[in-house]
Amino acid sequence: MSVVLQFDLEEEAKALPILLRHSPGTVLANRTYVVEDAVVGVLRDAGVVFREVAPTLNIPFTEDIRIGERI
Repeated sequence: MSVVLQFDLEEEAKALPILLRHSPGTVLANRTYVVEDAVVGVLRDAGVVFREVAPTLNIPFTEDIRIGERI
């Protein structure tokens, strides 16, 4: 799953080597990155501080709802 993260200037400098090594993520404006969720743990282990802009959604499975149906 993808996660959207945002860094301040100093933390982005610490995160870039990790991001380049571990994720084929997407770079957006304002130091915002879309990365795989596995990279989040690597960043935390390295002590990088970031803000999770769009947390992973855990939507419960319901048999009553069809794919594409509005709920």
